[in-house]
This record gives sequence, C-alpha cells and structure tokens, in this order.
Amino acid sequence: MSSPHVSERSSAALIARFLRARGVDRVFALCGGHVMPTWMRLDAEGIRIVDVRDERAAVYMAHAHAELTGQLGVALVTAGPGVTNAMTGIANAHASRAPVLVLSGTPPRPQENRGALQDMAHVDFVRPLTRYARTVREPDLVLQELDEAVARAFGQGGEPGPVFLDFPVDTLRAEPSPALQLPEYFMPRPPQRLLPDPAAVAQAVELIWSAKRPLVITGRGARGAGPALQALLDTLGAAYLDTGESRGLVPDEHPSVVAAMRGTVMGQADLVITIGRRLDFQLAFGSPAVYGAARFVRMADTASELRDNRRGAAEILATPSAAIEALLAAAGDRAPATERQWTAGLREQHLARAAKLQRSMAEAPDGSDGLMHPNRLLAALRRALPADTAVVADGGDFLSFARVGLPASTYLDPGPLGCIGIGTPFGIAAALALPDRRVAVVTGDGAFGFNAMEIDTAARHQVPLLIVVANNGSWAIEVRDQQETHGKVVGTRLQFADHAAMARGFGLHAERVERADQLPGAIARALAVRGPALLDVLVTPEAASSDAKSGLAWVPDLQALGAWDQAERRWRAVGDATDPR
Repeated sequence: MSSPHVSERSSAALIARFLRARGVDRVFALCGGHVMPTWMRLDAEGIRIVDVRDERAAVYMAHAHAELTGQLGVALVTAGPGVTNAMTGIANAHASRAPVLVLSGTPPRPQENRGALQDMAHVDFVRPLTRYARTVREPDLVLQELDEAVARAFGQGGEPGPVFLDFPVDTLRAEPSPALQLPEYFMPRPPQRLLPDPAAVAQAVELIWSAKRPLVITGRGARGAGPALQALLDTLGAAYLDTGESRGLVPDEHPSVVAAMRGTVMGQADLVITIGRRLDFQLAFGSPAVYGAARFVRMADTASELRDNRRGAAEILATPSAAIEALLAAAGDRAPATERQWTAGLREQHLARAAKLQRSMAEAPDGSDGLMHPNRLLAALRRALPADTAVVADGGDFLSFARVGLPASTYLDPGPLGCIGIGTPFGIAAALALPDRRVAVVTGDGAFGFNAMEIDTAARHQVPLLIVVANNGSWAIEVRDQQETHGKVVGTRLQFADHAAMARGFGLHAERVERADQLPGAIARALAVRGPALLDVLVTPEAASSDAKSGLAWVPDLQALGAWDQAERRWRAVGDATDPR
C-alpha cells in the first residue's frame, strides 16, 4: 500500500511555495514520515535539501546560514525524538538571537492523544527557547502562521531568534482554500529601519563628544552597520573592541582596534558605547568593578541589548546604523574631546602584543610528551590559509587559543551559550553559503566528537571544507582544573583517537599529523582537495590556554573570570556605588 498522495495544492506545497517566495533556497533536514509531505514538496519546488545525520546539526546549520547571509535559516525535523534532538540547536539559536525557522510534524489529528507514534506536545518543549511556537492544525491557517513566525524570527516587534511550527501530517496533506492565499503573504519582506528619537540622539552626542577616553564595543546588532561604525571611529578616534558576535566588522588594520589590550581599555575608558551588544559574562556584566567610573551609552534595535545589567546614561533604541548616522549628523563639525594619544598608545601596545604573540606562536615549544603546542598548529594555518578564509572555531581549551591566534574577517564560534560541537555543522553551512571562499573549521577533539558524524554529510554533499582537529586527548580545561583544585583527574581524559582514519572511512581526504614539520605539506594537500578534507593533529594537553588560567572552569560566584570575581568582591565590600574601586 502506497502512502497518500500529496498534491501541489496541499498545505505542504504551500509551505514550500512560501519559503521559495521568501528567498529560501536550501533547508537543512533529517527525514521522517511526519514531515515527508513537506520534504517532497520542498524538492518539487526546487529547494535544496541538505540532509544531515542528527537534527541538532540541522538546526546548527540553519543557524550558521542565517548568521552568514542575513537570511532566514530553515531546519526540517521529524516528530518526537527529531524535535528533542533539535532542542540544543534551538537553544543555541535562542542565545545567539539567530533567525531560524524550525518545521516539524505530528501524528494525524484523529490519532492525537491516543498513543500514536511519536505523539508529543512539541510546542510545550520548545516554547521557552523560541520567539513563537505553534501547532498548526487548520490548513487554512498555514500561510498566516508561517508569515507570523518568520516576522518573529527577524525580531519584528521583539527580539530576533528561533521560531517553531509543527503540523499534523493530515494537515500537510490537506488542501487549503485558494481564496486565503493572498499575494501579500508571498511578498519579500526586507528589514525595516527603526529610526532613533532625536532627543535620545542629542543626549548621546553630548556624552560621546565630551568623553576623553571613549571605548566602542559591538555585538550581533551592529553587523549591518560596518561603514557607519568605521565613520564613527574615524570621527571620534575612539578605542574599539569587537566580540565573537561582530568579529571582522572593523578590519584589524583600523587604528581604533585594540583587542590585545582588552583588560586595560575596559578599566581606563571614561565612556563605554555598546552597539547591539549585551553586557553578559564576556563583558563582566558592565560592572563598575571592572569598568571603574565609566558611564555607558547603549544603542540597539532590541531591548535585550539595550538595558541588560547596566543602564546607559543615554540609550538609543534604533537600528544601529541609523543610530550612528544620526549621531554623526547631530554632532556636525563639533570636535570630539577624545585624547587621541590615549587611543594611539593603546594601539601601539596592541600591535606590539600581537607581533609578540605571532612570533611566540611559531616558536612555541613542544610538551614534555613530545607533542606540539596548539599555537604551532595555528601559526601554520595562519601562514597557509587565504586572507579571506571564513573561520569556524570550536572547543573549550583550543577555542581559547584559536580566538586570539587565528585572525579572520568572517568568524563563527559556539557563542554565548558555550555550545561546543557546532564546528562541523557550522562549517558545512558556511561552505555552502560562501562558495567563492575557503572555509576552515578549527576544533578541539572533544568538541569535534559531538557531531563527528556530520563529516558524512560533508562527504555526500561534496562540501569544500577543511576541518582541523587539535587532538589533545582530553577535556583540557577541566583536566587542569581538577589537577590544581582537586588533586586528581576524574573522567576528563579522552584517548588520542585516530579521527583521520574515521574520516577516510567516510570518503574524506584525511591525514594524521604528529609533528610540526609535517604541517605545511599536510595543510597544502588538504587545501588542494576539491571536497572535504580533515587533518587530525596531535597537540600536547600540557599547554595552558588563557581560559584555563582564568578560573573559567571553576565557575566563580560573581563573575566569569577569577580576576573579575575578586574585583567584584572588593567593589561590593566598599558598599558605595559612587566609588567603583
């Protein structure tokens, strides 16, 4: 007996037409009976299906696609365990505010609540992680619900982030009324600019142009504001820190970039300007214990990046590019009070530290175990990779090395959720989204293991992707913490598994690299491959990353880093908000 026919007038076909009209050209998915009508109609509509090995990876890929293209990322997962598997990916998109649409299915309506296969209330599970979650039972509401979900994903009326819709399979096969398929639902909806309040702009101009040591910090919300941001930095002569959310927005060559002086500039600035960036654990929650007497000006297009943890002396709720342009226009020819020698001094120290790091990376000594330092690997990659390589960095300990050791104009990492394991899925999506650029995944071995099976996806789709596994046979940050804090290592050592052998089993070009002098040849051979390639590079677990030294592993009470936690304790003990020290 064959399955029921799914016509071109069905709800499933309507979903596919809607997605195509909204610019979706690929969907990341894992098949199942409850989503098969949608699956087949997507194919009929000419939308590419990138079929994966785990639903979590499908959502990761949709997330990376959205981050890199600015378009909607779409994942299609089946019912029951398909949705529960996807939830980590949904949680990561939630924390990163990524516009991702997750579609699923449920049993036919006559079988609801009767013990049907994979009959679960998905919406109850995902509602806390999404901006919108609905089960759409009525065929005539399919188009309306899709439209609303996509609007919510892009933050129209709220914070951007993942949304979820599922459909009973008989609803997918049913035929909605043509009368309700109004043309406006199929119209492209470009993002709207939110213009700033002139009074808020005037207040911010007074603070910013009066500051002597202004510091600008950007995040997710600033991604579309690159030219305006650089114009602001040029005008002010301010110091600048990017974050993983906005890396590459301002080129490393810009005189305002002082990333290597992060701790110093955070403590010396008298005004901190955040643009589309939360003051989360990575920025010490904006605490006076770290920023001293500095005042804050905050600009964002969503409240979660405007008021969290530290209110601004001035706040502008607007599209960041529009807010910056308004600031520049309102200031006119007014000369800023910035002490440019302060910024220049920080820049000089930044360049000196960066040059010292680059030299030390190439000369980093092997461990007592004879294995190379992770920085030797990063130095070799730095020499070999094209300048415009898009980098996906993944892991705990190795991420700490890669974050500072491997420059990139396009960069993705596990994000504020610390969701390690994103490397290969993010890399696959990046390579498909950026077909004219090299994409490299640099990952620790522990992180690689979470989604190692996705190398099969890379092989089947012949994705031109370089995966480099820094294999230290351990969860290195935790090993060091256990040794120093508890005096013994418990359950945090791995084996030096042969990931190259595994990759070759799936058809990848793969090599195991045991010595630093083997790196140039191995990297060159991997880069010459047209499809996916993997290098399994043995590195010493004895190398201590900055994160391993910072107290991150033992999770201090008040701040993420040990030094910040101590500063916070001293500041709170003073008991005077007017005296930050």
